[in-house]
Amino acid sequence: MKIVYVVAAALVDGDGRVLLAQRPEGKSLAGLWEFPGGKLEPGESPETALVRELDEELGIVAEELAPFTFVSFGYPDFHLVMLLYWCRRWQGQPHGRDGQALRWERPGAMAALPMPPADVPLVEALVAAIGA
Repeated sequence: MKIVYVVAAALVDGDGRVLLAQRPEGKSLAGLWEFPGGKLEPGESPETALVRELDEELGIVAEELAPFTFVSFGYPDFHLVMLLYWCRRWQGQPHGRDGQALRWERPGAMAALPMPPADVPLVEALVAAIGA
């Protein structure tokens, strides 16, 4: 089975809210809310990949990234390994450069949103780390 490595960010604002992006129409799991990020390119470090993805998707420059947690999840046709990083400082105002909707949510409110199955354990870890 193919293994897919991705990196994602928990962008946390001053009020303890975390940024989520909605998967656009035409992509798998369209309409679900997820942490911004994406796939690692060959030879790319996770941190370099995440800085690149945050620029491409949100138009921001991450200034501080710190590893937080990860998830290993088996989908029917591939296995996903997702590394989640804290990002509390960045330059620019996040906006959906691919037309995707964005929203700031407290971790405790994320459970009510439709999310990819691999993201659910990450929400639980966020609630444990920064509260509801």
